[in-house]
Amino acid sequence: MYKRNTEAVEKLYNAILTLKNSEECSLFFEDICTIQELETIAQRLEVAENLAQKKSYQEVNKITGASTATISRVGKCINYGAGGYKMVLDRLSEVE
Repeated sequence: MYKRNTEAVEKLYNAILTLKNSEECSLFFEDICTIQELETIAQRLEVAENLAQKKSYQEVNKITGASTATISRVGKCINYGAGGYKMVLDRLSEVE
């Protein structure tokens, strides 16, 4: 878990948990994030999805346009992180 979990971060997590559907998420994230921030977060999820499918860093770079530094960081999170990417990817596969 995020080590410096301040009250503000906790409030953000709770705010996200109040969102009921994709439309509400879109409205909230459009207001709270810049377009670049949102695209960066979405790209990281796309990188994680491709790495989980055992694609090489070169393949992931071609597919997502992510830098090798981003791909490496996401890879480390998948292999040694808190398990957030795996949890979300598993849940997304259940929905699809």
